[in-house]
Amino acid sequence: MAFSPVLSGYEGMSKLAAAKAKAALLSTASCAAVAVGLAWPSIGHAADADGAAVLEEVLVYAERREQRLQEVSISASVFSGDELIRKGVVNVHDIQQISPSLAINTYNRSTYINIRGVGIAQSAPTSSPGVAFYIDGTLIPHEFFIDASFYDIASVEVLRGPQGTLSGQNSTGGAVYVRTPDPAFSKYSAKGSFTAGNYGKFSGTVAANAGFSDNVALRLAAAHDERDSFSTNLARDDIQPGDMNLDAVRASLAIRTSDDRLKINLRGEYFDSESDNNAVKNRLDPNPDPFEISEDARSIQNRDGYRLSGEVRYDITDAVQGRAVISWQDAETFDQTDGDRTSTALPRPPGSNTGRISNALTGMETLITEVNFLSIGESSLQWVVGGFYMDETIPVNLLRDNFHTVEFVSSSSTIQTEADNTSKSLFGQVNYRVSDQFEILAGARHSWDRQHYTRFQLPGPPIVPFADVQKSREWTGKLGVNYHMNEQTLVYLTASKGYKAGGVNLTANTPNFGPETNFVYELGVKTEFLDRRLRVNGNVFYSDYRDIQLSSLFNALPVTQNAAKGESYGAELEIAGRFDELGFNLGVGYLDATFKGDGICLTNTNAMTPTVPTPPAPAVPCPGGTETVPDGRSLPFSPEWTINAGVEYNIAIGGEMTLTPRVQWSYIARQVATPFPSFQTVVPGRNVFDARLTLDVNENISIEGYMTNFTDKTYIAAQVQNSSSADGGIIYGAPRQYGIRFVAKMGE
Repeated sequence: MAFSPVLSGYEGMSKLAAAKAKAALLSTASCAAVAVGLAWPSIGHAADADGAAVLEEVLVYAERREQRLQEVSISASVFSGDELIRKGVVNVHDIQQISPSLAINTYNRSTYINIRGVGIAQSAPTSSPGVAFYIDGTLIPHEFFIDASFYDIASVEVLRGPQGTLSGQNSTGGAVYVRTPDPAFSKYSAKGSFTAGNYGKFSGTVAANAGFSDNVALRLAAAHDERDSFSTNLARDDIQPGDMNLDAVRASLAIRTSDDRLKINLRGEYFDSESDNNAVKNRLDPNPDPFEISEDARSIQNRDGYRLSGEVRYDITDAVQGRAVISWQDAETFDQTDGDRTSTALPRPPGSNTGRISNALTGMETLITEVNFLSIGESSLQWVVGGFYMDETIPVNLLRDNFHTVEFVSSSSTIQTEADNTSKSLFGQVNYRVSDQFEILAGARHSWDRQHYTRFQLPGPPIVPFADVQKSREWTGKLGVNYHMNEQTLVYLTASKGYKAGGVNLTANTPNFGPETNFVYELGVKTEFLDRRLRVNGNVFYSDYRDIQLSSLFNALPVTQNAAKGESYGAELEIAGRFDELGFNLGVGYLDATFKGDGICLTNTNAMTPTVPTPPAPAVPCPGGTETVPDGRSLPFSPEWTINAGVEYNIAIGGEMTLTPRVQWSYIARQVATPFPSFQTVVPGRNVFDARLTLDVNENISIEGYMTNFTDKTYIAAQVQNSSSADGGIIYGAPRQYGIRFVAKMGE
């Protein structure tokens, strides 16, 4: 085999695909701007028989095997590591700037991903995201730690719509697959990237490959990223919320037999992130400057952990392959927050004083195993069957000190809990090519989920530990018909269902929340024109979203409820072009996502804040502590329009040198953070423009200047809601940033 498997958890590339991909040297920085693979510009291209530039083939692995994106009946955006860098994507949050129908909000210790208005709007200790997130074939089941491994990236796949057959545990909204490069056999190489910019920005990523033989190879990668805060804390010099400092390292060992029938991939990684927590602007701060805050408390956000995984693939016959993967994840986050987000609020007593300081320690210990049997080869019948098992423990300690405002001394309000979650499922999918043009597919998954939630201590007198259990089970899957009109065009029609397990609420005697489901019907077309110089993919869809899980606060404690129903419809269009030295891309997503049914009664975190517009009185009065959500109100994190576009041009300036200017634009329309629109929940729409100028000195050296948000647009990136430990506020988007990046590689 001439090329190692691209992803732990997926079948290796064919030799033909490997040859096409060989020039794509893939890497990115962890929360930093890093560029490699500079032989190609961001809109990937190859050469036709006459040497003219054409679009490069895009490969996906979402269905457990290597496939051309143009032949898979999934609405997906796929980006190589090089493309991510050239488009300014340096962390998970930035992916929303280049993929339609995607909304990502990062604050506190969580990253909320919503696709087509489905995912998660506000976390609770026992809730789960609705978008399945994978790194190297391993599910990352919670939103706390999905952004800590974003460096040395091979590719990212954003799959829109439920992925209820092959993606578990939860996938009502879709899935995101992040892949890092596998070691290359019989090859020694190294690469490094270093970035310096304003706001004290410095980052570096290095990667080295040691292909000891045709059978053993090792890849090592490490990243460091640091940056000062965009905001200034006027209350004290030594604490500047919004700063960041991250160190991470990853090792991957690949082993295979000489006949290539047995393949083993062992991975391990460690990360350590430290900061002064988020810069959250108090909504009532009389200082109008969005980048000036006043907090007197010591703020901290530290995250660290490690992941270990092992994968074995064995070709049982020439037509059947077995696969087994096991992963252990162990990570924790500790954050401390100025609960009143001021330097003036006084501590107790008296009880009317609001000054306080709080901290939280959350852990995640997760064991995941998966076993697959799948077809290999070129048969008209392709299939995969498998089983999935997850067992995790999530201990949480929430402490609040109401009698101090600068340093945490002792807790006056303690929450100590532990969630033990198990998830089991069996699944399978069959694709059958009835003829050269028609293909049918059918997939199903049955899941069994159980959450055992123990409260050891809650605010108030000491209590005897008590526990509740929530059990969920559901069938999900997918049916579809593909019409391969010709080698360049696919028309598909699919119906799919996704599911997210239920859970237990924190407060005793509060009802458990049940699972949510999402049914989506989609009609799409994928095609290429002009000898693969122009690619156009588009679709329309309808979503029936039921029993939506929504988290909020009730009596200052988190609670999750099932809303009645949501409904959405929309369309997406992605265009990529490569005409010799000119490259361009366009992505457009339209979404109309609303609650259905009058008189849905839900808890409003901001109960004292008027909703705009004022909702009509419900036909049946809502129970105390809840408010009505009328028919037609927007679902959280459902921007009506998401648009991105970019253009670049390669200029030969002599010898091997090429100069490539690139300009790109992204637009995300207005969205709301909860079902209750108000000044505390509305995130206005924004336009952001970026520019880059890259000088490729030769195949091994590149220098790039970049400027993000070059119009210096001030915009709200996230509306933080009140929590049990701290007041909410506003996080503003990054202002203008600029810097220079140097990239060098050898042996590639």
